[in-house]
Amino acid sequence: MDEGLGRDEQRAWQGLLAVMLVGIPRVERTFRAYGLVHIEYGLLNTLAAGPLRLSDLATLGNVSISRLSHRVSKLVERGYVRLRPDENDGRASVAEITPEGRAVITAIAPDHARALREVLFDHLSPEQVAALADAMQSVGAKLGACMADDRATERPGGCG
Repeated sequence: MDEGLGRDEQRAWQGLLAVMLVGIPRVERTFRAYGLVHIEYGLLNTLAAGPLRLSDLATLGNVSISRLSHRVSKLVERGYVRLRPDENDGRASVAEITPEGRAVITAIAPDHARALREVLFDHLSPEQVAALADAMQSVGAKLGACMADDRATERPGGCG
C-alpha cells in the first residue's frame, strides 16, 4: 500500500488504474479499427457540434496547439476535417467536420458506447454513475481540464 493513502483512497486509485490500463484499451479498439487514436476521435466528436477555431478546439480537447495541429493535419489528410480562414480574423483557422468525418463517427458511436458500458457503466448503479460523474468532474476541474458538464458554469480559460 502506498504510504499516506487511506484504505478508500488506495481502493479508488487501484480501480482508476484498472480502468486506465485494462478498460481504456478495450474502448480504444472501437476507433482504432478506423485508424483513429483517442484524441482524433474526441476532436471529431467535438467538431460534430459545429466548426471551431483551432485555439478553441485545443481548449475543449485539453491539448496543446502543437499536438492539435499534428492531429488535425492527419484528420484533414483523411478527409474527415477541413480548415478554412476565420471570417472575423484572417490569421486564425477554423476546423469543421466533413461529411466523411461525420460518417466515421456515426459508424463508431454504437460500438464505442457499447464498449464504455461494458467496461464501466454496466457495473454501476445509476446512483454510482451519478456519484462517479460528480467526482470525476470535480477532479477534472481542479486539474484545469475543460469538460462538458451540463451543470457547469463558465470556467476559467474559456472552457464554458
